[in-house]
Amino acid sequence: MTVKPVPATMVQPGRIRVIKPGSTRNGPVIYWMFRDQRVSDNWALIHAVDEANKRNAPIAVAFNLFDSFKGANARQLGFMLRGLKQLQPFLFNSLHIPFFLFQGEAVETIPKFLVECGASLLVTDFTPLREIRKFKEEICEKLGDLVSIHEVDAHNVVPVWEASSKLEYGARTIRSKINKLLPTYLIDFPTLQPPNMRWNSSPPPFIGINSLKTVSSINIISPFIRKGAEVPEIDWCEPGETAALEVLKGSQNGFLTKRLKNYATDRNIPLKPKALSGLSPYLHFGQISAQRCAFEARNVRKVAPEAVDAFVEELIVRRELADNFCYYQPHYDSLMGAWEWARKTLMDHVSDKREHLYTREQLEKAQTADPLWNASQLEVVHYGKMHGFMRMYWAKKILEWTSGPEEALATAIYLNDKYEIDGRDPSGYVGCMWSICGVHDQGWRERPVFGKIRYMNYAGCKRKFNVDGYIAYVKKLVAESKKRKAEAEISLGQKQKEPRC
Repeated sequence: MTVKPVPATMVQPGRIRVIKPGSTRNGPVIYWMFRDQRVSDNWALIHAVDEANKRNAPIAVAFNLFDSFKGANARQLGFMLRGLKQLQPFLFNSLHIPFFLFQGEAVETIPKFLVECGASLLVTDFTPLREIRKFKEEICEKLGDLVSIHEVDAHNVVPVWEASSKLEYGARTIRSKINKLLPTYLIDFPTLQPPNMRWNSSPPPFIGINSLKTVSSINIISPFIRKGAEVPEIDWCEPGETAALEVLKGSQNGFLTKRLKNYATDRNIPLKPKALSGLSPYLHFGQISAQRCAFEARNVRKVAPEAVDAFVEELIVRRELADNFCYYQPHYDSLMGAWEWARKTLMDHVSDKREHLYTREQLEKAQTADPLWNASQLEVVHYGKMHGFMRMYWAKKILEWTSGPEEALATAIYLNDKYEIDGRDPSGYVGCMWSICGVHDQGWRERPVFGKIRYMNYAGCKRKFNVDGYIAYVKKLVAESKKRKAEAEISLGQKQKEPRC
């Protein structure tokens, strides 16, 4: 049977950027996957297959596993690795494309692999975060003219460079630009066929390269889980593409099929977490496409138009605004990245007297005089996710309880990245910047400590939702988490005592 290649027109040209042209070789195409960890609905993979067919060359997917990326621990690494373990056989069985897992520094492993296999093209995911962008620059320098490099924004519905060519002030300035382009980019995906030529070479021997197909999950996953055990894995969110699609539109408890109608009215009530989509871990690790989520939501809009509109606003406009900020603002995680009015007002009030001052350790252990704040911190420590409304309150109180905005921002980002399953993400950085530095917000009535930064307090939360109910809800979560941990430790101890043959 003749396999038809995916037409080049399937991937809109605006979604692809040629970072480095030049190679005239017809060697293999390598897709370096990192932000979009999925086989289905992946424009980068679609582009890589199409380019391989044009070159009459094979294709492989490479993934570089860092020992620690921005403080990732068992919670994040476990979720990611278990998703990759499912991805590898799916990729090979459905498309006959091999998956290679590297461990070490990407600036060393990726170029070596490309040279050894005689690659002609490297296709990469897009990310606005500076670390990966720096890696790409160094890889370009190392490779010279040997390999062409294409970058594909498969993470956003409207590619970040197409949505805007500059740093946007807020949602109101980027919304119309994105909405104007949605008819072009918010489309269904083509069915990806196996590439015309299969990969038949062996992994190069020079590097410690493993395939998740041939190495047991214990060998790959366990060392990372042990190393990051201080923040254990979560058990309420199953990783992988299949689980992600089930959360989106599964028949049992899918967001679009069972929970959509309550989204518009209940999504900002911390006592109603089921009103949320539950998709953020999958979106962060790229185990599901935001475009797929938006496309499926648009298809059921007549069922709950207000809910779908609110969901699409958060999914597309707000997420892509965060990518815009991190892409065009190099200081996206520091006070230097705030607007001038915000920096001025915060520094004008830096010496204001604080009612409480807490150390980072006290905050991390939820040892404050505010039971609502303590509950939000305990929720993220034990559950791995804090309700979106509480994230705002949580970050603003850190500003109120630390020596100044620099310390507050650093502390909020540290705790967010350490405990949130979807930490180390543009949305997380922008969330902290919004709460503490007024990014994408406006000036409000001036007050001590906050200056003109928007203020939130305990009394305001009480007017919005049942604060005591939320605190009780978190206490139950913590108790259940501790019980499961104790049971797991007992089980592990019993296994270690069992005699071995």
